[in-house]
Amino acid sequence: MIVKRFSPWNFRPNLFSQIRYLSSQNTKFEKHAVKDGLNLKDFIKSASLAEFHQPNSAEESSNAIFLKNIKKHQEYLDDSTNIGTKRKVYFEVHGCQMNINDTEVAYSVLDKTGLYSKTDNEKDADIVLIMTCSIRENAEQKIWNRLREFLHQKRLKKDLQIGILGCMAERLKEKILDKEKMVDIVCGPDSYRLLPELLNQSVQTGNSAMNVQLSLEETYADLAPLRINTNNKNAFISIQRGCDNMCSFCIVPFVRGRERSRPIQSIIDEIKRLSDQGIKEVTLLGQNVNSYRDLSISVPIDKKIEMSKGFKTIYRPKIGGKRFTDLLYQASEVNPEMRIRFTSPHPKDFPDDLLFLMKEKANICKTIHLPAQSGSTACLERMRRGYTREAYLDLVTKIRQIIPQIAFTSDFIAGFCAETEQEHADTISLLKLVNYTFCFMYTYSMREKTRAYHRFTDDVPNDVKQRRYLEMVEVFRQTAAELNKSKIGQTHLVLIDQISKRSKSDYSGRNDNNTLVNFEKREIFQIENWDDLVKLKNGEDHLLEKKVPTIGDYVACRLTSATSQSFRAEPVFMCKLQTFNKIKDFI
Repeated sequence: MIVKRFSPWNFRPNLFSQIRYLSSQNTKFEKHAVKDGLNLKDFIKSASLAEFHQPNSAEESSNAIFLKNIKKHQEYLDDSTNIGTKRKVYFEVHGCQMNINDTEVAYSVLDKTGLYSKTDNEKDADIVLIMTCSIRENAEQKIWNRLREFLHQKRLKKDLQIGILGCMAERLKEKILDKEKMVDIVCGPDSYRLLPELLNQSVQTGNSAMNVQLSLEETYADLAPLRINTNNKNAFISIQRGCDNMCSFCIVPFVRGRERSRPIQSIIDEIKRLSDQGIKEVTLLGQNVNSYRDLSISVPIDKKIEMSKGFKTIYRPKIGGKRFTDLLYQASEVNPEMRIRFTSPHPKDFPDDLLFLMKEKANICKTIHLPAQSGSTACLERMRRGYTREAYLDLVTKIRQIIPQIAFTSDFIAGFCAETEQEHADTISLLKLVNYTFCFMYTYSMREKTRAYHRFTDDVPNDVKQRRYLEMVEVFRQTAAELNKSKIGQTHLVLIDQISKRSKSDYSGRNDNNTLVNFEKREIFQIENWDDLVKLKNGEDHLLEKKVPTIGDYVACRLTSATSQSFRAEPVFMCKLQTFNKIKDFI
């Protein structure tokens, strides 16, 4: 694989068209032009040249002239204008797992310059970068509150730079810069490559800088994210960006752009690197992760669209290329001892071959996040989810028939536009029928630009939303507690994540279904094969080696008690993932 060395000028210059240097002294947005800078014709000329197009001689001549022009003005955003020695950067992450991966991408971009270092202490920071979430109003309000705290810190440290990254940057754009003059840079999800330039220009000009240009191509496939927490034995890998589903309540397509997938080989290479670093679990990330298609690979086009029965979509699905099932198979082959998870899928994209692959591969975790959002067909139609209550339940039944040990998690919204008491009751009954192990539940928060914003009225009173939300939470906790208690006495394989937060004498880890398991940190037997299990069962355990497991080890644990969210267990023995899969039915 050829990896292009990054230069900001390798990209279409229209990416820079939204970089603005905004006067911190004036309420009007004032664009500062660079003397003898590039003009509109230059940008239009460049935009017509595809990045990977092989030019003919005439195009080559035109492109050479343009690049010569670029070089002449390179000091406009040249890294050499960076100030001082290494500046300390503090990252604060809000929102979903994708934001963790985005933070690692942003960190990698800064690290490559050699001019920045990461700090975990916000008071030591020269730069504070907040990776933001814009999915709900409450999430944004928390970020505004943090910004005010950092603004107080900035009054004490005049050269402190504050930046907003991610979805909130994309949604609000100039509004962030205009509000109380809190922020020095605003950088959208597709503009992280420009972070060094934005930080430089903000310092050099004394003005704010912004780039929120969305891209149809950017996936950061050539960047190796730098992990924020190097002690963890699990990692997140972004395999696609953006979303095409356009659910009526959702802001994601407007802040992360259209759906595009990374080349499959770049993902497998990243998994291999993580495996070499000792990572024991990776989670493949995407806004619609199971609609992944690598269209860069030429394969025979299968015009048949494999979609879950009873589901539909408002957009024309992509055809050809490598699908999510192909990627998941290759990912599971990298290291049989590495667990593979994925999130967040859409229920429409679960063809049979994907389900059978999950059944057959021991290291593909038996957990599916299946966002329902509502249990009412009428409400689902207003949400533009593309399925009915019956189709969703049929899919749940089918998956359980193929993968009996599967665990489901989900998302639910309380109080969506025009939601009636009967529609809410339908959601409550769905919670009881499916028996989820975990649910993300929220009261509805209307977002600008969405279809709901333009077509519906946010007419469910806040107190009604809150009551329905609490009723959903109560039902979920009851059903999850009953489900977990039914598993007491079973032996589950647990990957140790950390020392328990409640007791330093305990370990915490997660089982295959991604439920938290706590157990005592102590010396236990080590099982290497079937013969070792026979010795353990026959009372010949004195012939077995004993040791204290460490973070990153797999431990077979017998569940002894349960709540709705976790288990208490007794550690029985250590073993490899594949060994446990062979002997689990005989424990």
